[in-house]
Amino acid sequence: MKARKEMVRMGTKIGAAIGGIVFLAFGLLPGFYFGSYGALVVLKHLMGGPVEPSVVVRMIIAVGVMLGITCIASVSIVIGSIVGTALGYVSEALTAPAEAKEGAGEIGEEARVRAH
Repeated sequence: MKARKEMVRMGTKIGAAIGGIVFLAFGLLPGFYFGSYGALVVLKHLMGGPVEPSVVVRMIIAVGVMLGITCIASVSIVIGSIVGTALGYVSEALTAPAEAKEGAGEIGEEARVRAH
């Protein structure tokens, strides 16, 4: 039972690490784009028209970029963790029958020794 939990935990950690690496490779640039575009759309609706490039607008765009990067990073890490957990369960299920057969053989030998 302890080995099963350890296998699943290891899969979760490895999946989260791979999700972070995938984010750095493929998600950083879209985070910039989605965050800045989303902030511009919100500002356009709030101001009722085109947005002037003032200091406040630039600060709001910067916050939007940070929010976009954070959202995409969290999604990548969570999806990586879910996939890693699933792979941990699968690998545990594939290795469990082999461990059960080895354990059954040992129990059978102990029973034979006790019978003699």
